[in-house]
Amino acid sequence: MHNFRTLNPSADHKPGIARRFSRAAPHYDRYAAFQRACGDRLCALTGPVEGRRILDAGCGTGWFSRRWQAQGNQVVALDLSAAMLGFARQQRSAEAYILGDIERLPLATGSMDIVYSNLAVQWCDDLPRALAELHRVLRPGGILALSTLAQGSLKELAQAWGQVDDGVHINRFLPQAAIAAAFAPYRHRLLAEPYRLHYSQLTDLLREIKGVGAGYLHDGRTPGLTSRSRLRALEANWPHRPAGLPLSYRVVYGIIYRD
Repeated sequence: MHNFRTLNPSADHKPGIARRFSRAAPHYDRYAAFQRACGDRLCALTGPVEGRRILDAGCGTGWFSRRWQAQGNQVVALDLSAAMLGFARQQRSAEAYILGDIERLPLATGSMDIVYSNLAVQWCDDLPRALAELHRVLRPGGILALSTLAQGSLKELAQAWGQVDDGVHINRFLPQAAIAAAFAPYRHRLLAEPYRLHYSQLTDLLREIKGVGAGYLHDGRTPGLTSRSRLRALEANWPHRPAGLPLSYRVVYGIIYRD
């Protein structure tokens, strides 16, 4: 049995997540190459779409909302962060903008043709509940396309910190089997792919994680300042490759079909 509720032990962490991403909003797109790559892959799996009503759940700055809109779709952009949503609005990314939580969608049942959610549901408390809500707002014949991160993501960061201290410095990600179990009640397809980035300097790697707002921990904390000596210790314990310092992700792409 998979316990989906152990991922986020703090019951009041959502405002903290929203604040963290709001602070990242002005410079998010500068650091979000990985997020865009995952979103591009998810769009390819979704296939060409035109003339549909689409919910971009966890829209961020509206990067993909704008793409869907440019293809002739009616887009509803939803995010937990007011600043992210404000940025998306400034860019005229969508037809409508909703400040809301994926696990409690303020939308009518059967109101969307497509729900698109790129790297957002890993911040949810309860993945089955999030999937149920995203599925609920789909019309019959609609599809839910999402990407998320599985256990094994940021493993180099976790392992290096483990040699420096006993603290928790990265979020816990659900095992792939737990993600598959959450999808099991629906007609679906799942695809897991590894993704690896390389950095010339550790400071660049850490700056990118912070730059996209992903430094917030699920237990409600944000990692504290890291001294130079601790940074040196962290880098000394990091695996080095000819291409640079590696950072791995385990990306899971899922498509759910609404019958």
